[in-house]
Amino acid sequence: MAGLGMTARVLAALATLALSSAAQAQNYPSKPVRMIVPFAAAGPTDVIARIVGQKLAERFGQPFTIENVPGAGGNTGTGQVAKAPADGYTILVVSTGFVVNPSLYARVPYDPVKDFTPVTLVAASPNVLVVNPDVPVKTPKDLVALIKSSPGKYSYAQPALGSTPHLGGELFKLTFGLDLVMVPFPGAAPAITSTIAGHTPIAFTALPPAITAARENKVRALAVMADKRVAALKDVPTMAESGIPGQEADTLTGIVAPAGTPKEIVERLQSEIAKIVAQPDVREKLVALGFVPIANTPGEFGARIAVEIEKWGKVVRGAKLRIE
Repeated sequence: MAGLGMTARVLAALATLALSSAAQAQNYPSKPVRMIVPFAAAGPTDVIARIVGQKLAERFGQPFTIENVPGAGGNTGTGQVAKAPADGYTILVVSTGFVVNPSLYARVPYDPVKDFTPVTLVAASPNVLVVNPDVPVKTPKDLVALIKSSPGKYSYAQPALGSTPHLGGELFKLTFGLDLVMVPFPGAAPAITSTIAGHTPIAFTALPPAITAARENKVRALAVMADKRVAALKDVPTMAESGIPGQEADTLTGIVAPAGTPKEIVERLQSEIAKIVAQPDVREKLVALGFVPIANTPGEFGARIAVEIEKWGKVVRGAKLRIE
């Protein structure tokens, strides 16, 4: 009987906890929410955070305040949120570095799986392979043949060590065993400028910074590193369409919360963000930035995180990349 009494008390406690979590979610948010962006203002992650944050504030009637906490390739701000209370009032806007950095850096202050709960992948922007117009190639296969004909002669520009454009370039090199020199730049704009000038005749970059240069024929876009063509450069084929599968490299922008954040709050956030991303004005802004709107479920985003960790970990190790 005593055992039954204990069981009843445990069940009652669990029921009370469930009701409390449901009530907490129903009243959420009852105060301002902090959206931490682990990068400087005005970058793609920050821009998307501000678009979504403004809409969330309108829908919930509470401020969603953007706080930029840059440093160590996103590790500083991410580490802060890993230690934040799991109550839904501090959430993190992440880019692909969130899943790359644990392999790339000797030490990171977080575990992307254990320390966080996925909310949603808001949008993704494929990387693009471009060349200076004077480079005598029309396709990625032409480029492979050209580089192999003159080992060590050609170089490629990329916008940041450990970024997906950088890793996409290294994946390309590893796939074909190319002797291709990597040249890092402090951002996509100077990387594209260098390629326009011919100093680095090849560039791997996120799509948004390359769109204008490609449309104005200042660079030749050979392929987008995505599974589908993108509206912003609809005449540019994918790498797979060009006969080189397995080269997909996206720049992701998503939202995660500290591990242990109530499931009801996570689901409510995801539901509202999905409605926001479905709005025509938001979709237009994301597409204009070179992003493909997604807003998937927490489970789908979690699965994508696992895939990206494994994929880019192999590239980091294969290219022997390390930041101490």
